[in-house]
Amino acid sequence: MGVAKDPYLWLEDITGDDALAWVRAHNEPTLDELSGDRFEAIRSEVLEILDTDARIPYPSRRGEHLYNFWRDEAHPRGLWRRTTLDSYRTDDPDWDVILDLDELARAEDENWVWAGPEVIEPDYTLAMISLSRGGADATVVREFDMRTREFVSGGFALPEAKSSVSWEDEDTLLVCTDFGEGSMTESGYPRIAKRWRRGQPLAEAETVYEAEPTDVRVIASIDRTPGFEHTRLGRYTDFYNRIRYEVRDGELIELKVPTDSSLSLHREWLLISLRSDWQVGEVTYPAGALLGTKFDDFLSGTADLTMIYEPDAHSSLAGVQWTKEKLILVTLRDVASHVEVVTPGTWERSDAPDIPPATDTIVVDSDHLGDEVFYNSSGFTTPSRLLYGTAGGSLAEVKSAPAFFEADGIGVEQFFATSKDGTEVPYFVVGRRDEPSPTHLYGYGGFQNSLTPGYLGGAGRAWLARGGTYVQANIRGGGEYGPGWHKQAMRENRHLVYEDFAAVAADLVRRGITTVEQLGASGGSNGGLLMGVMLTQYPELFGALVCSVPLLDMKRFHLLLAGASWVAEYGNPDDPADWEFMSKYSPYQNLSATATYPPILITTSTRDDRVHPGHARKMTAALEAAGHRVLYYENIEGGHGGAADNKQAAFRAALTYEFLWQTLGSSRD
Repeated sequence: MGVAKDPYLWLEDITGDDALAWVRAHNEPTLDELSGDRFEAIRSEVLEILDTDARIPYPSRRGEHLYNFWRDEAHPRGLWRRTTLDSYRTDDPDWDVILDLDELARAEDENWVWAGPEVIEPDYTLAMISLSRGGADATVVREFDMRTREFVSGGFALPEAKSSVSWEDEDTLLVCTDFGEGSMTESGYPRIAKRWRRGQPLAEAETVYEAEPTDVRVIASIDRTPGFEHTRLGRYTDFYNRIRYEVRDGELIELKVPTDSSLSLHREWLLISLRSDWQVGEVTYPAGALLGTKFDDFLSGTADLTMIYEPDAHSSLAGVQWTKEKLILVTLRDVASHVEVVTPGTWERSDAPDIPPATDTIVVDSDHLGDEVFYNSSGFTTPSRLLYGTAGGSLAEVKSAPAFFEADGIGVEQFFATSKDGTEVPYFVVGRRDEPSPTHLYGYGGFQNSLTPGYLGGAGRAWLARGGTYVQANIRGGGEYGPGWHKQAMRENRHLVYEDFAAVAADLVRRGITTVEQLGASGGSNGGLLMGVMLTQYPELFGALVCSVPLLDMKRFHLLLAGASWVAEYGNPDDPADWEFMSKYSPYQNLSATATYPPILITTSTRDDRVHPGHARKMTAALEAAGHRVLYYENIEGGHGGAADNKQAAFRAALTYEFLWQTLGSSRD
């Protein structure tokens, strides 16, 4: 029997006094129930990890300097700062502060959250800095002079919107923003790109390209690499498909590649990463492959395509990064990373030297105007190490993070659960394994996002050190085994995501790692939808659930904020054929007044302008109306990330772990 089909639509009003009063009335009992000595201990421990100076300050090369954005206890909103490589390699680098965001927020009486700079290359003299109010996706964008360390009086400035900008020259920008009525797509993103010249009113900027209102967004970017300048325009027709053009002498030249492929253009080289099989002449290149060729040859139709990387049943492409002369290739094999260095032209591959074995390794930064590269390597119980060197050359450790929890006796194992259709689904178990223990199972399962074995600093201190077990499920919908792992679970096959996660939950109990009463799960955003489905479809598998910034009302998700952009992932509920399969799992529509549900904590953010907080509010109200136990917390700031600074992130983590320990581990207290 379903409950609460539509009575709670008023909770979608993000600014309404009634809705905000409802939020406050629900926050208070949740905090009353979860606050206490253990909550404060967890919050303090996590905040200590987030704020400690012993963290690695991850760098980004811009010209002669390495830049870093840093938050700590004294600077909760953060510092944009820089240093030299020589200074960075010392134990105590000499940081030169370019912008103090806390000082700016105080001076302007705004709750600014850093959203990043667009810096002009190769000059590195000007930046368009994006600032978010409270962590929202929409930002204010303002011109900043990196020489004077001041915002440019009378310079380029955009009001709050989901904007993007790219430098054409020091007096010209390509701008995608809200230009007024009719300039945004149904997904809430800009659909028009304009060329905006210094001193010109924004309303008079020249239109250079328009997407359709039904598209997700417009694309506009400029590469200013000397001798290899490129301007690209285009449009996302849905979340995964885009039509792209190179601009040559004022003309648009369409790039004839599969619309669902990803491109990387570097100097004279073009890389094509395939999501679907692509037949070129008599050759069929498989989904998941990486192809390389010379860009001008590709435009002229004379390209000689080389398959740089071909996936197999156990491996997938995780990412590529360029230095000036080399391509860095990161792949996953059964969710373990492998790094290779590729020489363009010959496309010969060799293992990157000095990468620690049995770690998750990513490229932190690579210099596309030189051959410098920084790697970060870590594991679930192995703190991060920052490695520095040149692409293909030897590497040296330049920074390392401390251990934030005692890992002796804590093991890491990979298992495979058999899903309902027979698919083997990998998952990692991190814990002591001496007896069934309170277990935190985490999953996502969407948009081809892969979950890899990174260091569990906060979870290690807040959960593992207290005797808990942590599990990470690599279910379909992610990208751990390439685009096929994701595409299998799109739209009408979405049920596979939930069957995979349920199979992992059941396998944990079958192996004696935990019990149903001790098994909790959490997820956010698309993972919050996963938690909603676990609640309504598989409640018998869990002792507790934590559902963060979630999608839950799949009948209306496409009408709220950026929801229309995800129709390609989930389906269109206005299409009866699509709603037929979506209605079977949509959590809000499948609530039952008679079912027995595990306790659930639902969290969201008032400033989330990506997934509407109305999803979380309505679900909470409907659960209460049906007589189920639910705790609710809504952060007034935070955006889709749920937290605007380290204090808020630590507070949110403490809510999660205190709730899970109260419901799953109280017998150990």
